[in-house]
Amino acid sequence: MTANIITLARILFVFVAVFLYGTDVRGQIAAFLLTLLVIWMDALDGWVARRRGTSSDLGALLDITGDRIVEMVFWVYFAVTGMISLWIPLVVIARGFLTDSMRSLAFAEGQTAFGEKTMMRSPLTRLLVASRFSRGLYGAAKAVIFCWLGGLIALRGAITRYAFAVPRDLLAGLELAGRILAWVVLVMCLLRGLPVLWDGRRYLLEKRFPRDLRDGD
Repeated sequence: MTANIITLARILFVFVAVFLYGTDVRGQIAAFLLTLLVIWMDALDGWVARRRGTSSDLGALLDITGDRIVEMVFWVYFAVTGMISLWIPLVVIARGFLTDSMRSLAFAEGQTAFGEKTMMRSPLTRLLVASRFSRGLYGAAKAVIFCWLGGLIALRGAITRYAFAVPRDLLAGLELAGRILAWVVLVMCLLRGLPVLWDGRRYLLEKRFPRDLRDGD
């Protein structure tokens, strides 16, 4: 199985997970397990690409696209269910469009989001955006919040189905912690997005577009 196939499978599985969250408790537990699988596959596709020596700029771009779809679907679903503020997916979506636009222009110039040919220009912006530490920390934070919120859905379904005696204050505390974690992840999202816009500002200020870049080759 290639890394790109794994990425495409992740996109499919995230929609299946969201569908199952809207069913009964058994489906919600399955959705939670599927959420864990989707998160694990995020690391698996990169490992497979490196293991087989099939890493490429296109594969890296597809990986970012897959990540973006997965996180957008989860954010929107949890907002629609009232578990987090609607402002969180709205800001994440806007940030995603802006940073991906800059990365698309950079890709047309032969630069990538991460790796040796990263579009990030200064040591600070490379640290915040392209470093393994930053990417790993942000990925872990998203994994925690998506599993936390998904686990809460499964827990509430189990309480309703099996009449578990769970203190109301405990459940309310878990839900509050989930909302706080969601805002923390949003702050991390913005801190990683702003450097991309800063280093990509030259495309806007110099009015450089993909067609111009191709004509200049």
